[in-house]
This record gives sequence, C-alpha cells and structure tokens, in this order.
Amino acid sequence: MIYYVEDELNIRELVLYTLSQTGFAARGFTDSAQFFAALSEGLPELVLLDVMLPGEDGLSILKKLRADAATQKIPVILLTARGAEYDKVSGLDCGADDYVTKPFGMMELISRIKAVLRRSAPRELSDTLSIDQVLVNTEKHTVSCAGAPIQLSFKEFALLRFLMENRGRVFTRERLLAAVWGYDYAGGTRTVDVHIQTLRQKLGDCAAIIETVRGVGYRAKE
Repeated sequence: MIYYVEDELNIRELVLYTLSQTGFAARGFTDSAQFFAALSEGLPELVLLDVMLPGEDGLSILKKLRADAATQKIPVILLTARGAEYDKVSGLDCGADDYVTKPFGMMELISRIKAVLRRSAPRELSDTLSIDQVLVNTEKHTVSCAGAPIQLSFKEFALLRFLMENRGRVFTRERLLAAVWGYDYAGGTRTVDVHIQTLRQKLGDCAAIIETVRGVGYRAKE
C-alpha cells in the first residue's frame, strides 16, 4: 500500500490512477490530519509526500515520521515544485529516500518508486529460510524440498529467495524484475513468468509455495 499526501485534486487523482494501473494499491490524502489518521489504522509500504501543503507542510510530516520508531523506516519520496538544490538537500537531510520535482512524468515516478522499494525491501537476518517443506540456505546457496536437494540457476535462486524473504507480500512482475534482474535490465516482464514456471517445475511437489495473484503478480505463501 502506498500513501500519497497531495492537496491538489487533479495531481492526486492522476498519480493514484497511475499507481493502480501499474499494480500498486494506493490511498490519497489532502493534509497531514487525514494522513496521520490513516497511519493509526495501518502502515503503508511507501509514502509519497508533497512538500507544499496547507497547514503542516511535507518536511514537518517527514520529520515526525522519522522521529517515530513505528514509522521511521517507511520509505518516503518527496514530490514538490521546489527544485532548487537547497530544497532537495533539505528534504534528503530530513530523511527522504528520494526527491522528485514537479512537473514529473508518471513513468519516471513509477520508476523512482520501484527503485526505492527495491532498496528498502526487508532482508531475512537468518541464513535459513523455510516455507512448508522448502528450505533455503542463503549462505550455502542451497535449496531442498522435503529433504531432497534441488538444483537452481542463479536467477531462479535469487527469485525464490526474494519471494521467501518477503513471504505473503504480493509483487508485480515489474517489481520482481527490478528486484532480481535490476532496474536497467533490458528484458521484458515475460522473463519473470518463464522463471516462475521453471522454478515451480523444479520445486515439484513443493511448487504450491509460489502463488499467482491474478491480475497482480506473485507471492510466496504465508
């Protein structure tokens, strides 16, 4: 879920529409009061934050997010018409993960979001990941199903590891492509589908741990 704080209706609706069309769930808010009320109900995966807001401005909101242990690790991208170097540095110094100057292209914004989410994706501290009978040792680079070893290619292993490290979270093909192959990878999202298919074949009876979420992408089961 992405939260977007923007008081200009047209911009807010355009960004929310673009997010929904590219596989992201999103909610929009006009001011800090609405935003913080929503935070009390549930935390987002990322926050898009306009700087010039009525009442409490975006930098003030950002400082509060970074001062609260519950929200300090949520990635934040500032969106603003103030494009001077000083303004950018101020935003980044306050804890922003990125800074996008208005007017911006929608695809550029989506790319920035994907990059920030990729950088902030949680990583399992343990060397061992497990779901049902699938066991992954990230240190030894080994995979087994019900005790039987499975040979995976480098990218198949990276894809399985990423999904298992983020079990239960749904990822679009675009996000998986960026996380596993890198943002600059020239291949299309069909690459993800092909690797999911071969990964499931190699997992055999354990293939059910990788779930397809229709119209969105893939996830590792809870």
